[in-house]
Amino acid sequence: MGLADKVVLAYSGGVDTTVCIPYLKEEYG
Repeated sequence: MGLADKVVLAYSGGVDTTVCIPYLKEEYG
């Protein structure tokens, strides 16, 4: 699963965005 897929899932999931944001910060922060 690529980064774009994760972003799409996060936006379509809505609530999942709260999980995705800290994950992205760990990945790229």
